[in-house]
Amino acid sequence: MARICCGPLHTFALLTSVFLILVHKDKNVSFAFSPSAEWQHSTNISYRSVQFRENLSSNVTVSADPRTHTRYVRDQCGIAVESRINCGCDRSLSRADCEARGCCYVPLPQSGLGGPPWCFYPVRYPGYKMGPLLPTEKGQRATLARSAPSYLPRDIPTLQLDLMPETLGRLHLTLKDPASPRYEVPFVTSQSRGHKDIQNPLYDVDFQPDPFGFIVRRKSNGRVLLNTTIGPLLFADQYVQLSTSMASSVISGLGEHYTPITLDLNWTSVSLWNRDMASANLYGSHPFFLVQEGDGQAHGVFLLNSNAMEVFLQPAPALTWVTVGGILDFYIFLGPSPQSVVQQYHEVIGYPMMPPYWSLGFHLCRWGYTSTNITRTVVQLMRQAKIPLDVQWNDLDYADQRRVFTFDLQRFGDLPRMVEEFHQLGMKYVLILDPGISSASPPGSYKPFDDGLKRGVFIKNSTGQILIGKVWPGPTAFPDFTNPTTQDWWTDCIRVFHSKVPVDGLWIDMNEPSNFVQGSVDGCPDSDLEKPPYTPGVIGGQLNAGTLCVSAQQYLSNHYNLHNLYGLTEAIATHRALLKVKSTRPFVLSRSSFPGLGRFSAHWTGDVRSDWEQLRFSIPGVLLFGLYGVPLVGADVCGFGGDTTEELCVRWTQLGAFYPFMRNHNDKPNAPQEPFVFSQQAQDAMRTAITLRYSLLPFLYTLFHHTHSSGSTVARPLFLEFPTDPDCQTIDRQFLWGSSLLISPVLEEGALEVTAYLPPGTWYSLFLMFTNGNLQISTKCYSASYYSKGQYILFPAPLDTINVHVREGSIIPQQVPALTTTASRRNPFTLIVALSVGNWAKGELFWDDGESLDTFEHGNYSYVLFFAEEVQNRENFVKLNGSLDGLVLGEVRVFGVRAPPTSVWANGQKVHDFSYSQDTKVCNKRFILIFKMC
Repeated sequence: MARICCGPLHTFALLTSVFLILVHKDKNVSFAFSPSAEWQHSTNISYRSVQFRENLSSNVTVSADPRTHTRYVRDQCGIAVESRINCGCDRSLSRADCEARGCCYVPLPQSGLGGPPWCFYPVRYPGYKMGPLLPTEKGQRATLARSAPSYLPRDIPTLQLDLMPETLGRLHLTLKDPASPRYEVPFVTSQSRGHKDIQNPLYDVDFQPDPFGFIVRRKSNGRVLLNTTIGPLLFADQYVQLSTSMASSVISGLGEHYTPITLDLNWTSVSLWNRDMASANLYGSHPFFLVQEGDGQAHGVFLLNSNAMEVFLQPAPALTWVTVGGILDFYIFLGPSPQSVVQQYHEVIGYPMMPPYWSLGFHLCRWGYTSTNITRTVVQLMRQAKIPLDVQWNDLDYADQRRVFTFDLQRFGDLPRMVEEFHQLGMKYVLILDPGISSASPPGSYKPFDDGLKRGVFIKNSTGQILIGKVWPGPTAFPDFTNPTTQDWWTDCIRVFHSKVPVDGLWIDMNEPSNFVQGSVDGCPDSDLEKPPYTPGVIGGQLNAGTLCVSAQQYLSNHYNLHNLYGLTEAIATHRALLKVKSTRPFVLSRSSFPGLGRFSAHWTGDVRSDWEQLRFSIPGVLLFGLYGVPLVGADVCGFGGDTTEELCVRWTQLGAFYPFMRNHNDKPNAPQEPFVFSQQAQDAMRTAITLRYSLLPFLYTLFHHTHSSGSTVARPLFLEFPTDPDCQTIDRQFLWGSSLLISPVLEEGALEVTAYLPPGTWYSLFLMFTNGNLQISTKCYSASYYSKGQYILFPAPLDTINVHVREGSIIPQQVPALTTTASRRNPFTLIVALSVGNWAKGELFWDDGESLDTFEHGNYSYVLFFAEEVQNRENFVKLNGSLDGLVLGEVRVFGVRAPPTSVWANGQKVHDFSYSQDTKVCNKRFILIFKMC
């Protein structure tokens, strides 16, 4: 093979254009690599003022759009059952209590817990009255006032409404107390905070002045997207409530929970309060949802609020937000496509980081690698089995007395040398870093605590003393990552440890934060913060269960307000520390999450069980985090809790090969689940799946470039790519990489076939096989392509197979895999060309050194656009505009060539060594292609 000129990347975007031609008797099909103008795109937007109508008819029965699913009637207690808005979200009400609130009480037969409410608001329940809208620098403002108090304690009589049109497709609306500042979420700020002169937006907004409510419509078709007049706005010191109708029942989001890709609206609720639990309310809070409207259009809603929250869902369809503090800070995204909704949301919370290339390889971890010798042996056995492995991890076993920033000198005394050995093998090393800092060591013996105590970095209780909880090392203090001093202390701790153990990344766990005692070792005070008037449905029934006293004091506010942000603030501090210590792209993995985490960290879905149900739920879990702006996400391959089986581990490895982040992680008491412990047949199947992943890493890396630069998604639910196909709306047993690869895993025990949905078009089966020890990327021998009208097809799926299909019109860059990405990045490329029925295809490749900072921002990268098309004039065959640095193109495989080519041309030269399969319609050419630096 001849190399594309070796040497460092230049400080400009390096582009290439090369043609490969397949010549038929009657026509030519050319295949080209061409420069992309992606960084040249700009958008010119004209603006005009948003028009607002302040007065709605007092007769609210006039809505004739059945898509709102909201029924209004003149009889105050004649509301349709599915549209009842619960008057007792805060507590159970008797008839007397209900009627004392001015609500309707109509019992229903056989209506137990979780059904329609018996106590519900009448139409036009008294609330705030809206004053006139007045212009501001960013939009318009109005004052809302109550003529009488609500039934809530300490309700706020006057509110300020700010309406801020930010872009054509994004509306920002806030409701807050103008007289007394309330807590507002830091760290998450949109790039544009309002433009009053937006011209021709996608939305109209109407207001009902008394009682206050607003309606957001899609201007193109008049569809009501949100209608908050269906229930009252309640706004008290520790209780804020707002209800809205929905345009559709097909809703995704409001994580983190184990749910399908769409939510159940049959009188359910979800709680958002970060907790170290493997069920119910989980490790992260993401108050964002996306609604598929049914005709290919979609919209999204984001409530920027970090307080404890519960969202009640009902089949009207409608939902009710209830939060225990803060303000109502809504962003509404008009799309109109689902993918554009996601991109608009990511513009607000920040585009995800660009991960280091090595982090896309296979990771291996276990709580129970109790020494460096055991850890080394694991790596050796993986290499002997010829199974790719990029990153070896250690759980808390490495730490002396489980104290972070130490290592056990008896069992891990040569940890620095082991890490250097891994580096010499082209591998990386990551270890765990819990936030709990041991407070029980003798003074002067544990510098992280001693230094933190001097610098005042720890969270304090309500009386100003350091709050002490209990985690793995025993009594612990918790750093306050909202304190700037803590950032410096944390960086110093990481720098000192890194000087001894040159870790490549850090895994921040237990950062909800988790606490083995309730609140603190001294308990929590009896206060309104610890026992608010309303507590969402969290595990344990109290906000301080399994975590810190919420009355604890932090630099920015109390823990009551900041709890859901703890993991995000630790991720920010850890990311910044690694930037300073290593000066390369940081790798951080966080369990706790909140909107904006993807800018700083990857995420895994926590302590999943080793069973088939958790295998299935992992797919929507991964896909939803893509919507939440955390694309580098995966579940523990083979499961974390309990013993796996060989079949389950094989199938999970096959699925995990297509998680954006792939790590096999196991709990201490379980049977081993490293790939090499299983039978040879299972090892072969796992090796094949992992090797297939490695061959596709250039394609995966390019997808991460797009999510980093434009907020698109990597692992993608089908509805994002096929929004007008109703069959794709709820599919979560299959998923896409980008727009081109469809993954259809086996998710049932004992299954040797899989029924997969193929959206309309032609799909080519992709398979990895070994022939005489040599890797080959091939189509399946039993069928090369499928033309689908949008249908389910039964595919063979023996234990060694995961079905992967390439979409017509796609070009997939691949690279010959190796045991590490360090080695594979030096190997030749293969291009998979999946021709459409019109004989065209396109693809792209983003390439840089894989670890330098801000390569896209500084232009230190190469970008290639590939395309294949029919041509008639050979003069257009060759376009050479530049070259790629350090890359070799070794093979091109063209799927869908319906007749044998008479000749193949590359860069204007006729080549002779090519093959064609009449059965699979695949033309294959291995050749030497040389690119020289300009």
